[in-house]
Amino acid sequence: MAREKMARKKQHDYDDIPGTYVFDAERSRQGFGINMFCMSLMKDENRKAFKANEAEYLKKFNLTAEQTDAILKRDYNRMLELGGNIYFTAKLGATDGHSFQQLAAKMTGSSQQDYASMMLAGGRSVEGNRSRSGKKNAPSKFLRAGGGSSKSAPAKRQAKAKAKAKAKSKAKPKSKTRSAKRK
Repeated sequence: MAREKMARKKQHDYDDIPGTYVFDAERSRQGFGINMFCMSLMKDENRKAFKANEAEYLKKFNLTAEQTDAILKRDYNRMLELGGNIYFTAKLGATDGHSFQQLAAKMTGSSQQDYASMMLAGGRSVEGNRSRSGKKNAPSKFLRAGGGSSKSAPAKRQAKAKAKAKAKSKAKPKSKTRSAKRK
């Protein structure tokens, strides 16, 4: 019994990030069936049952027709869009004998060697890859230039810790305890 299609109810600023689908609470609910299917592959008997008859095995899970299709086609990007979590869907790849690097290469449309070389060189350039909506290289609103505070989170934590340490050093010395007074 397949579920009805569950579209995203609300658009989020982070939906504009190219090359990924942020796994939020809504996607988690949407992809529950995909993720439970993938988790089932942790057991050898389930992997064997799935490999014996993939379409039949998938009927055990509450999947939409789109989710079932994405799994059968091994369309990992579509699985993520439909609520799959990359760490769970990687179990499907492992069941097929693929490494995480092989899956990532497939998901980026490159060869494993090209993908590895790109990552060793520092990853994909952000130029031209900042926005799905076409805001040409507009920085994310989560970056300082996009409205964030002037201090980074680590700098704020460091300043707060320094202030706390300074305040503690200025505190009055505590009076001696009874046992110390008796001596």
